[in-house]
Amino acid sequence: MDAPAPIITRGLCHWFGEGEAKKQALFDIDLEIEAGKLTVLVGASGSGKTTLLTLIGCLRRVQAGSVTLLGTELAGASETMLIASRRRLGFIFQAHNLHDSLTAMQNVRMGLDVHGRAAAENWQAAARHLLTLLGLEERLEYLPGNLSGGQKQRVAIARALVGNPDIVFADEPTAALDKDSAMNAVDLLKRLGRERGTTTLMVTHDSKILDRADRIITMDDGRITGDSR
Repeated sequence: MDAPAPIITRGLCHWFGEGEAKKQALFDIDLEIEAGKLTVLVGASGSGKTTLLTLIGCLRRVQAGSVTLLGTELAGASETMLIASRRRLGFIFQAHNLHDSLTAMQNVRMGLDVHGRAAAENWQAAARHLLTLLGLEERLEYLPGNLSGGQKQRVAIARALVGNPDIVFADEPTAALDKDSAMNAVDLLKRLGRERGTTTLMVTHDSKILDRADRIITMDDGRITGDSR
Protein backbone atom coordinates (compact mmCIF):
# COMPACT_ATOMS: atom_id res chain seq x y z
CA MET A 1 0.00 0.00 0.00
CA ASP A 2 1.40 3.41 -0.96
CA ALA A 3 2.20 5.83 1.85
CA PRO A 4 -0.10 8.88 2.01
CA ALA A 5 1.15 12.08 0.43
CA PRO A 6 3.17 14.27 2.84
CA ILE A 7 0.90 17.24 2.10
CA ILE A 8 -2.86 16.92 1.65
CA THR A 9 -5.40 19.74 1.73
CA ARG A 10 -9.16 19.36 1.49
CA GLY A 11 -11.60 22.26 1.16
CA LEU A 12 -9.00 24.69 2.49
CA CYS A 13 -10.28 28.26 2.79
CA HIS A 14 -8.77 31.35 4.39
CA TRP A 15 -9.84 34.92 5.13
CA PHE A 16 -8.06 38.10 6.15
CA GLY A 17 -9.61 40.94 8.12
CA GLU A 18 -12.85 41.10 10.05
CA GLY A 19 -16.34 42.47 9.61
CA GLU A 20 -16.91 44.50 6.46
CA ALA A 21 -13.17 44.38 5.72
CA LYS A 22 -13.09 40.58 5.74
CA LYS A 23 -11.85 39.18 2.44
CA GLN A 24 -11.51 35.58 1.32
CA ALA A 25 -7.98 34.73 0.14
CA LEU A 26 -8.30 30.98 -0.55
CA PHE A 27 -11.27 29.05 -1.92
CA ASP A 28 -11.70 25.29 -1.40
CA ILE A 29 -8.13 24.21 -2.13
CA ASP A 30 -7.89 20.45 -2.72
CA LEU A 31 -4.30 19.37 -3.20
CA GLU A 32 -1.93 16.44 -2.74
CA ILE A 33 1.82 17.01 -2.98
CA GLU A 34 3.95 13.97 -3.76
CA ALA A 35 6.97 13.00 -1.65
CA GLY A 36 10.44 13.73 -2.99
CA LYS A 37 9.24 16.08 -5.72
CA LEU A 38 9.82 19.76 -6.46
CA THR A 39 6.38 21.35 -6.76
CA VAL A 40 6.19 25.00 -7.78
CA LEU A 41 3.32 27.42 -7.15
CA VAL A 42 3.00 30.21 -9.73
CA GLY A 43 0.56 33.04 -10.27
CA ALA A 44 0.21 36.79 -10.04
CA SER A 45 0.94 38.67 -6.82
CA GLY A 46 -2.06 38.34 -4.52
CA SER A 47 -3.22 35.04 -6.02
CA GLY A 48 -2.87 33.20 -2.68
CA LYS A 49 0.43 31.37 -3.21
CA THR A 50 2.19 32.56 -0.07
CA THR A 51 -0.97 32.26 2.02
CA LEU A 52 -1.26 28.62 0.99
CA LEU A 53 2.44 28.01 1.71
CA THR A 54 2.23 29.49 5.21
CA LEU A 55 -0.92 27.53 6.10
CA ILE A 56 0.62 24.22 5.06
CA GLY A 57 3.87 25.18 6.81
CA CYS A 58 2.22 25.75 10.23
CA LEU A 59 2.90 29.49 10.09
CA ARG A 60 -0.80 30.36 10.09
CA ARG A 61 -3.74 28.68 11.78
CA VAL A 62 -6.12 26.70 9.58
CA GLN A 63 -9.49 28.48 9.66
CA ALA A 64 -11.61 26.18 7.49
CA GLY A 65 -10.98 22.91 5.72
CA SER A 66 -8.24 20.39 6.33
CA VAL A 67 -4.44 20.29 6.06
CA THR A 68 -2.69 16.99 6.73
CA LEU A 69 1.06 17.48 7.03
CA LEU A 70 3.22 14.36 7.36
CA GLY A 71 0.22 12.51 8.78
CA THR A 72 -0.77 15.23 11.28
CA GLU A 73 -4.03 17.15 10.91
CA LEU A 74 -3.27 20.85 11.40
CA ALA A 75 -6.87 22.05 11.70
CA GLY A 76 -7.46 22.40 15.45
CA ALA A 77 -3.95 21.18 16.29
CA SER A 78 -2.45 22.22 19.62
CA GLU A 79 0.57 24.52 19.74
CA THR A 80 2.66 21.56 20.92
CA MET A 81 1.65 19.56 17.85
CA LEU A 82 2.40 22.51 15.56
CA ILE A 83 5.87 22.95 17.09
CA ALA A 84 6.59 19.24 16.65
CA SER A 85 5.51 19.50 13.01
CA ARG A 86 7.68 22.58 12.37
CA ARG A 87 10.74 20.65 13.54
CA ARG A 88 10.38 18.44 10.47
CA LEU A 89 10.32 21.40 8.08
CA GLY A 90 12.81 23.75 6.48
CA PHE A 91 11.95 27.31 5.43
CA ILE A 92 13.60 29.51 2.81
CA PHE A 93 12.28 33.04 2.39
CA GLN A 94 13.21 35.89 0.07
CA ALA A 95 14.42 37.85 3.12
CA HIS A 96 17.42 35.86 4.36
CA ASN A 97 17.03 36.91 8.04
CA LEU A 98 20.64 36.13 8.95
CA HIS A 99 22.12 37.11 12.32
CA ASP A 100 24.58 39.93 11.66
CA SER A 101 26.92 38.93 14.51
CA LEU A 102 27.29 35.30 13.37
CA THR A 103 29.49 33.89 10.63
CA ALA A 104 28.06 31.98 7.67
CA MET A 105 28.88 28.70 9.46
CA GLN A 106 27.24 29.85 12.70
CA ASN A 107 24.14 31.08 10.88
CA VAL A 108 23.73 27.65 9.27
CA ARG A 109 24.09 26.05 12.71
CA MET A 110 21.00 27.99 13.81
CA GLY A 111 18.99 25.66 11.60
CA LEU A 112 19.80 22.82 13.99
CA ASP A 113 18.73 24.53 17.21
CA VAL A 114 15.16 23.20 17.04
CA HIS A 115 16.40 19.63 16.66
CA GLY A 116 18.13 19.30 20.05
CA ARG A 117 21.69 18.71 21.23
CA ALA A 118 22.26 15.41 19.39
CA ALA A 119 21.50 16.97 16.00
CA ALA A 120 24.01 19.76 16.65
CA GLU A 121 26.97 17.52 17.54
CA ASN A 122 28.37 17.37 14.02
CA TRP A 123 27.14 20.79 12.96
CA GLN A 124 30.48 22.01 11.59
CA ALA A 125 30.84 19.20 9.04
CA ALA A 126 27.20 19.51 7.99
CA ALA A 127 27.34 23.30 7.65
CA ARG A 128 30.64 23.22 5.74
CA HIS A 129 29.30 20.55 3.38
CA LEU A 130 26.17 22.51 2.45
CA LEU A 131 27.93 25.86 2.12
CA THR A 132 30.51 24.24 -0.14
CA LEU A 133 27.79 22.69 -2.31
CA LEU A 134 26.33 26.18 -2.66
CA GLY A 135 29.67 27.67 -3.72
CA LEU A 136 30.56 29.41 -0.46
CA GLU A 137 33.63 27.41 0.58
CA GLU A 138 35.67 30.65 0.58
CA ARG A 139 33.14 32.49 2.77
CA LEU A 140 32.61 30.10 5.71
CA GLU A 141 33.83 32.52 8.38
CA TYR A 142 32.45 35.70 6.82
CA LEU A 143 29.88 37.82 8.65
CA PRO A 144 26.72 38.73 6.71
CA GLY A 145 27.91 42.33 6.39
CA ASN A 146 30.77 41.07 4.22
CA LEU A 147 28.55 38.94 1.96
CA SER A 148 26.60 39.97 -1.13
CA GLY A 149 22.83 39.66 -1.22
CA GLY A 150 23.05 36.46 -3.24
CA GLN A 151 25.64 34.97 -0.88
CA LYS A 152 23.44 35.76 2.12
CA GLN A 153 20.55 33.98 0.44
CA ARG A 154 22.70 30.90 -0.18
CA VAL A 155 23.60 30.85 3.53
CA ALA A 156 19.87 30.99 4.32
CA ILE A 157 19.25 28.04 1.99
CA ALA A 158 21.98 26.04 3.73
CA ARG A 159 20.45 26.92 7.13
CA ALA A 160 17.07 25.57 5.99
CA LEU A 161 18.56 22.31 4.75
CA VAL A 162 21.11 21.48 7.46
CA GLY A 163 18.56 19.67 9.65
CA ASN A 164 17.57 17.27 6.83
CA PRO A 165 13.92 18.39 6.84
CA ASP A 166 11.20 16.14 5.45
CA ILE A 167 9.65 19.13 3.65
CA VAL A 168 11.18 22.40 2.46
CA PHE A 169 8.91 25.43 2.01
CA ALA A 170 10.49 28.09 -0.18
CA ASP A 171 9.01 31.53 -0.94
CA GLU A 172 10.88 33.22 -3.80
CA PRO A 173 14.17 31.59 -2.74
CA THR A 174 16.08 32.49 -5.90
CA ALA A 175 14.97 36.10 -6.29
CA ALA A 176 18.34 37.45 -5.10
CA LEU A 177 20.44 34.89 -6.98
CA ASP A 178 22.09 35.04 -10.39
CA LYS A 179 21.14 32.34 -12.89
CA ASP A 180 24.00 29.95 -12.06
CA SER A 181 23.45 30.25 -8.30
CA ALA A 182 19.71 29.77 -8.73
CA MET A 183 20.21 26.63 -10.80
CA ASN A 184 22.71 25.32 -8.25
CA ALA A 185 20.27 25.85 -5.38
CA VAL A 186 17.34 24.27 -7.21
CA ASP A 187 19.47 21.33 -8.33
CA LEU A 188 20.46 20.77 -4.70
CA LEU A 189 16.77 20.62 -3.72
CA LYS A 190 16.15 18.16 -6.56
CA ARG A 191 19.08 16.03 -5.39
CA LEU A 192 17.71 15.95 -1.83
CA GLY A 193 14.41 14.78 -3.27
CA ARG A 194 16.06 11.92 -5.13
CA GLU A 195 18.46 10.86 -2.39
CA ARG A 196 16.55 11.58 0.82
CA GLY A 197 12.94 11.90 -0.29
CA THR A 198 12.81 15.59 0.69
CA THR A 199 9.65 17.25 -0.60
CA THR A 200 9.89 20.87 -1.77
CA LEU A 201 6.97 23.27 -2.20
CA MET A 202 8.16 26.52 -3.76
CA VAL A 203 6.54 29.84 -4.62
CA THR A 204 8.33 31.62 -7.45
CA HIS A 205 8.08 34.16 -10.23
CA ASP A 206 11.48 32.99 -11.51
CA SER A 207 10.78 31.58 -14.97
CA LYS A 208 14.31 30.27 -15.39
CA ILE A 209 13.79 27.53 -12.81
CA LEU A 210 10.43 26.25 -14.02
CA ASP A 211 12.10 23.68 -16.27
CA ARG A 212 13.49 22.05 -13.12
CA ALA A 213 10.06 21.63 -11.51
CA ASP A 214 8.43 18.21 -11.32
CA ARG A 215 5.03 19.87 -11.13
CA ILE A 216 3.72 23.40 -11.66
CA ILE A 217 0.51 24.53 -9.95
CA THR A 218 -1.03 27.79 -11.12
CA MET A 219 -3.12 29.95 -8.78
CA ASP A 220 -5.41 32.86 -9.56
CA ASP A 221 -7.54 34.82 -7.13
CA GLY A 222 -7.28 32.21 -4.38
CA ARG A 223 -8.07 29.21 -6.57
CA ILE A 224 -6.05 26.54 -8.35
CA THR A 225 -6.51 27.15 -12.07
CA GLY A 226 -3.82 24.91 -13.55
CA ASP A 227 -1.83 21.80 -12.66
CA SER A 228 0.88 20.28 -14.84
CA ARG A 229 0.78 16.89 -13.14
